[in-house]
Amino acid sequence: MNKNELSIDEKTRQRLYERYRSIDGRVMRRLMEAGLIWLRTNQEVVNALNVFPVPDGDTGTNMVLTMQAAWDEIATLGERSIGKIARAIAHGALMGARGNSGVILSQLWRGFARALDDHPNMDAGLFVKALSEARDTAYKGVVRPVEGTILTVSSDAAKAAEKAFSNGADSSLEILQIVVTAADESVQRTPELLPILKEAGVVDSGGIGLYYIFEGMLRAAYRQPLDQALAAVQPLSALSLDHATESVEPGQDWEVVIDFRPYGVLDIQTYCEQLQSIGTSIQVGEGDGMYRMHIHVPDKKEYEPIECTRTMGTITNIAIENLLVQMEDKSSHGEMWQVRLPYVEPDQIAVVTVAPGFGIARVFASLGAAAIVEGGQTMNPSTQEILNAIENLPTDKVILLPNNKNIILAAQQAADFTLKDVTVIPAVSIPQGVSAMLYLEPDGELSKVIENMRTAIGEVQSGELTVATRSVEIDDVAVQEGQVIGLLNGKLAVSGNDLSESLIEMLKMSDADHAELITMYYGEDLSIMHANKITDIVRERWPNLEVELVEGGQPHYQIIFSVE
Repeated sequence: MNKNELSIDEKTRQRLYERYRSIDGRVMRRLMEAGLIWLRTNQEVVNALNVFPVPDGDTGTNMVLTMQAAWDEIATLGERSIGKIARAIAHGALMGARGNSGVILSQLWRGFARALDDHPNMDAGLFVKALSEARDTAYKGVVRPVEGTILTVSSDAAKAAEKAFSNGADSSLEILQIVVTAADESVQRTPELLPILKEAGVVDSGGIGLYYIFEGMLRAAYRQPLDQALAAVQPLSALSLDHATESVEPGQDWEVVIDFRPYGVLDIQTYCEQLQSIGTSIQVGEGDGMYRMHIHVPDKKEYEPIECTRTMGTITNIAIENLLVQMEDKSSHGEMWQVRLPYVEPDQIAVVTVAPGFGIARVFASLGAAAIVEGGQTMNPSTQEILNAIENLPTDKVILLPNNKNIILAAQQAADFTLKDVTVIPAVSIPQGVSAMLYLEPDGELSKVIENMRTAIGEVQSGELTVATRSVEIDDVAVQEGQVIGLLNGKLAVSGNDLSESLIEMLKMSDADHAELITMYYGEDLSIMHANKITDIVRERWPNLEVELVEGGQPHYQIIFSVE
């Protein structure tokens, strides 16, 4: 937090402390909206805090979408009771939760609302109680809580609030001020608690996301602006523009992307301030001295970002797209996902699975999946989307395959919300999900099928290859931005300058010499010709193995492979 920016004179502070001594539902509604706005303003800052240098940071996006779902529940409510407002916020967050960070955030809201119950107002003491209940509920919702995460930040904030109240703090705003400071300090300590963060040189993304929510509320109370993001430039390869149209702001009609080389040292703060007066959804990436800027603007403003950028540097490329047309194209793409799924009888076992690409969806459908939820990296499905897939099936026997570690909590939350017999198999990769599907017996004994699937996901080696978004050294693997990197069973394993060479190295590490089958799913960024060439290299290296090439269509990862 910029301490100077939020500093106010003592007389004004005391006057605001008195005004916010007790908070009702209408004030809570305004504060919650402010938390959402400030989190959205800094969404890309949160997204950039990946531990691994992979181009799929989505913690900020998941938390924003979770908060947006919560806001949608109360946007038109004129309710004065803070208990009822909090209950609606919690319900919206629970149903809209995406990713592990979003699910934990929804649990924080759930505990917060439970403490407020039917109270009409919230004083300092009740605020402290709500923060403590929020922390306890979130910790209980995670099977193996990890310190140095959003959980730790929530705990430190609650402890600071308890201490402040015991020392005489009697205004809800004073408690909030102390919570913001405590959350800020807690975020800075996360690398000391979680070694992988320290090794990667980042703080916890979920923790800082929670801090922005608290800070946004405080900024609103202090009447500070909420639309000025912290000046930050991410690596060019980390810009996630493919999914920038998933949430288009009302009144924004055009998407503008500009490549340029600055005349000298770019004053990013001034540049961003000028852009914020023009549009929203601003992203700026840099690589090899070239910058790329992305923005959404209203009709008749599509050329203003160009004129603004001309004052900063030499423009090398411009792309202007109609957002409404893009959304229509996205809708058409969704129709392609209508793969042929098997019919399920009311007493049969059905599998709901998550797939990140059309090709992978077809594989799951061919193996008998009864429902497929589109999702994966950067597009984690919400609890509600997973729940809808479960409820739309005619059977009560359902097995759920999330196929991504960041979807497991949302899957478990969806399972808790249905009366059906739903079991989540904790598959964390596409190969694990495919391996589990091989043991599906629709008319079999449910417990036996579940047991076989759990065993199957532990018997397959899974690898992913992509391009590094920043330079870092993790697990003794030195990575330079722009290099090919490989993750083996979720751990950074190799880095190199050639995709096929990196794949061969990873296959060696997967003990391919003693395997029987290698399956490779090529992504949307890899041509069929290139994929076939790489497959030939693998077959030449292991001529006695069966090597399968499958069109996966997944984003970000050029190749996902399994070794069995």
